[in-house]
Amino acid sequence: MRVLVVEDDPLLADGISQLMRASGHNVDYVMSAELAAIALSREAFDLILLDVGLPGMSGFEFLKKLRQDKNQIAVLVVTARDALNEKVNGLNLGADDYLTKPFASEELLARVAALTRRVKGRASSKQEHGPLVLDEQAHRAWLNGKPLDLPSREWAILLFLLDNIDRVVSKERIARALCNWGQDMSGKAIEVYVSRLRNKLEPAGIFIRVVRGIGYMLEESCDQRQLT
Repeated sequence: MRVLVVEDDPLLADGISQLMRASGHNVDYVMSAELAAIALSREAFDLILLDVGLPGMSGFEFLKKLRQDKNQIAVLVVTARDALNEKVNGLNLGADDYLTKPFASEELLARVAALTRRVKGRASSKQEHGPLVLDEQAHRAWLNGKPLDLPSREWAILLFLLDNIDRVVSKERIARALCNWGQDMSGKAIEVYVSRLRNKLEPAGIFIRVVRGIGYMLEESCDQRQLT
């Protein structure tokens, strides 16, 4: 997912960002609620990891305004405030989950994985597409029951195509979904990654259609078409 970390401790923000990126997420971070509001006005994010004790506008104030503005982006509050009334307040303001510091990396990743499934409307971290199986939480893939080697960029592009099954997505949309503010990905690079994916998937009957001048579409598998 595209994740925005809102945390005023630069060391903690950097540590969380690295942890999220290592799990395959695309991450940016800001150090105040005001900067978070600007980021949300310019970019599309799937999840916010939100500290409460921020300079200026507090995390709770930001969350309240977010929900008043009818913004339903998933929010995981990550804070040192562990009193029961603080947790209840955060959840009542519209947080999807609440995690207190200090926390174990495994717990943060598990909570993010659960929110990912909720955002994408799935009960499991696994996605199946004909003979292809991707496990987002384990970051592993199988094709016809055999492990499939997918470098990080190929993995991310395939996952994005799976989330947009049978819809054409442009190179620009792929780049925006995969790159944070400090990165860039050219159209030529995307062409190379998609070409490598096609070489790996097409022998198993999984096809990525090139729609010239527009982008790419992962077609329904033969198994799925037979069911409709």
